[in-house]
Amino acid sequence: MIRRLFLALGLAVSLAVPVFAQAPEDVLVIEVEGQGAVEIALRPDVAPQHVARIKELARSGAYDGIAFHRVIEGFMAQTGDVAFGTRDAFPEGRAGTGGSDLPDLPAEFSDVSFDRGAVGMARSMDPDSANSQFFIMFAPAPHLDGQYTVVGQVVAGQEVVDALARGEGQGGEVAEPDYMARVYVKADG
Repeated sequence: MIRRLFLALGLAVSLAVPVFAQAPEDVLVIEVEGQGAVEIALRPDVAPQHVARIKELARSGAYDGIAFHRVIEGFMAQTGDVAFGTRDAFPEGRAGTGGSDLPDLPAEFSDVSFDRGAVGMARSMDPDSANSQFFIMFAPAPHLDGQYTVVGQVVAGQEVVDALARGEGQGGEVAEPDYMARVYVKADG
């Protein structure tokens, strides 16, 4: 109804998902082994420290070869454990318990909602404990709003996220996970 009203008035209306990051230096690309690529528009405007950390880890190659270790149907897919998410470390069952050698980050909560495709930083019970792990939403999760730091939004390749191997049980631990083959900042190609 409102769209027809705007069209009748000669005003253009876009129902597209907003793209927050236009510059290539604010787009993270995740190539998932055998699946395809996911592009994430990073949000330095709402989480500058967390975005800087993700870009630093991507540029150093730390995310390459890391598992999507926790994937819960209808909720989210988690990855980024650079300490214990590799193929060599994964069989030890410690994936999801580690981070990088860098210090934890203080929370950067915002009013950005955890909608489908939103990307947030994982943390422990301490709000100031995010480090390297992040998750991508399959569906809206408003209960996370203001409790976790939003760092970006999937702008291409959500179908790749949707195709990730699902975990089992309440924790969503994946026995045979998909891996991030290569993660890079688009500007760096």
